Amino acid sequence: MPNHLADAISPYLRSHADNPVEWFGWGEQAFAEARERDVPVLVSIGYSTCHWCHVMARESFSDPAIAEYLNAHFVSIKVDREEHPDVDASYLAAASAFIDGLGWPLNVFVTPDGRAFHAGTYFPPVGQPGHPSFRDVLTAVTDAWLTRRADLTAGAARVAEMLAESARDLAAGVGSASGGGPGAGPDADRLDQAVAELVAYEDASFGGFGGAPKFPVAPALSFLLGHGGIDDPGPELAVRTLKLMGASPLRDPIEGGFFRYAVNRDWSDPHYERMLYDNAQLLGLYTRAWMLTEAPWARHVAEGIARFLCDVMQLPSGGFASAQDSESAVDGQRVEGGYYALEASDRLRQTPPARDEKVLTGWNGLAIQALARAGFAFDQPDLIAAARRAADYLRVHHERADGTLVRASVSGSASGERSSDAKATLEDYGMYSRGLLELALVTGDVTYATQARHLLDRTLSDTTDAADRAGAVTDPGVSTTASSPAFRPPHGSDTVLTAQGLVSAIDPSEGAYPSGLSATVDAAVLLHQLTGDDRYRRAAAAGLSLVATLAPQRPLAFGAALRLFDELNAPIQQLVIVEPDEPDEPDEPDGVRADPTNPDPTNPTNPDATAHGATGLNPTLLDLARRHPAGVVVAVTESQACAFDDAGFDLFAARTAQTGQPTAYFCRDFVCQLPVTDPAQLPPIDATAALLAKIAAEQQQLGGPHKH
Repeated sequence: MPNHLADAISPYLRSHADNPVEWFGWGEQAFAEARERDVPVLVSIGYSTCHWCHVMARESFSDPAIAEYLNAHFVSIKVDREEHPDVDASYLAAASAFIDGLGWPLNVFVTPDGRAFHAGTYFPPVGQPGHPSFRDVLTAVTDAWLTRRADLTAGAARVAEMLAESARDLAAGVGSASGGGPGAGPDADRLDQAVAELVAYEDASFGGFGGAPKFPVAPALSFLLGHGGIDDPGPELAVRTLKLMGASPLRDPIEGGFFRYAVNRDWSDPHYERMLYDNAQLLGLYTRAWMLTEAPWARHVAEGIARFLCDVMQLPSGGFASAQDSESAVDGQRVEGGYYALEASDRLRQTPPARDEKVLTGWNGLAIQALARAGFAFDQPDLIAAARRAADYLRVHHERADGTLVRASVSGSASGERSSDAKATLEDYGMYSRGLLELALVTGDVTYATQARHLLDRTLSDTTDAADRAGAVTDPGVSTTASSPAFRPPHGSDTVLTAQGLVSAIDPSEGAYPSGLSATVDAAVLLHQLTGDDRYRRAAAAGLSLVATLAPQRPLAFGAALRLFDELNAPIQQLVIVEPDEPDEPDEPDGVRADPTNPDPTNPTNPDATAHGATGLNPTLLDLARRHPAGVVVAVTESQACAFDDAGFDLFAARTAQTGQPTAYFCRDFVCQLPVTDPAQLPPIDATAALLAKIAAEQQQLGGPHKH
């Protein structure tokens, strides 16, 4: 009997289309079938670059005898966790009641109304001590369903209530941190304690945190890197970890990308899938590390990641693929990691591992943000152009006319662009909005910023103060009744989960990348810094209050939230560089501004051309801006500044180029000092002078003007 996956958007689902299992995609149809047949449901969750998902597909789901048993006694649903992250999160939470060591493939057995009663991960085809065979598991579940259903359904109800109670407890904890009121968060001392806990958890021998397996934990490193000065414990630990990871087997030295995790404590024996979200976040971290330290290793690793993203992960359409597989055929034999063991010349003769060409809105937002900032910091317009291509793809194919977003799409040579029916989640709105804002800052194109504001406004609840949220009505079927979140996807949650009562009002959990809550708060914080609209800051504080107690207790699992608490606690520093408009300025490719101090920076015969448009060895304001530690750094022309001001971004009000020269405006909490045209006059004086000296020394060592 053919299954229902041949036309799926997800490459992972399509890879199971030839299985003899009668798979359904995620949706009400499968549960209706289970109710009609009075059988349990197997929800099998994975993703296309998951090694053990491939193994179980080959061993079990392709086996005719196992498939025959599944088809007779179950309704089987195959879910791509990347296409449906809310479904994955819901069943992960339920599975935690039955097993430790959660992972993928995740196989959850549920009643026809969606209540979980048993779960496991990889099941071998032949039983091993402590690990029953998949066929034995299926037989035992069937027996329990037929002979002990009352006990089974009662247990499933208890698990569902436990999850609902946990959600209510989380909602009830809003604003309870450290005796604070609504919107309060951990103070500086509590954040210092979180840093100290991470320092204590460091693997002093090999770097990273804990033992094996070992993950990059980019959100925690982001918190550490921004907590204090470069000589403080947090940044020191982050830089040390980044340097060790960059030299470890976790990184492919040829194509520059990082693998998802390492099996061993010393970063060896990686699992070779390469994820867009990991590499986008790590690009941002290594770029920031270089800005803080000027260390050549940091720039080398950052540029390698950027090359991997642009050369390997960017699709012809402009969007970025979600991942690259761990397996490929080497000399005709399919193996995990064999491709990455080859020398560069040998790899050219092999077919590289396949990409999951599913374009995810949120993960593309992470890549847009990282590439835009790296392109500005390293003066590499091609990276900004790559970010812009992705943003323009999403604008056309992922933004609906009603103001909502598409979660995922794929390109097909015959069918063109196809969109998933999975609802976009909060991470899509937050990560994409944040990426658009970063792109606006480095290109000077205000349209990206206005679109980001529009999308974020769609996620804001009617009330953003936590004090007003108590007792607010939530969506039907939502399992928490204590509060309405400050942010929520405008078109609601997954309809099947909602109907089954399995959706929490918001999921604040962070894994390898920021939660939807943290991502949306991040965008709101930056919008406040650009507009001065306190509504965004209040919403950010109200949203973070959901994890104000939990995050400091678990710093390795809530790094993104802790970084945002840090940012909300700190004074806002803003640096705006305004350059005069060129007369009759021609259209500029990819939104990269021409440099008024260098009419033709691409002309190799121009002896004064430098990477930054400077002449001679005198660093310019733009040189300084590329590495300045302020939270907001932007360089625009006068006409671009006027466009931002007209669009309601108050940071740009009355920003002009004084006496026709590039001019810097440095502001703290929107209070701006007098404009300056001399880089040495920018505050803080000591730090600015030191950075200028470093830049001038670098130019001198290179023998004069140098194009990176």
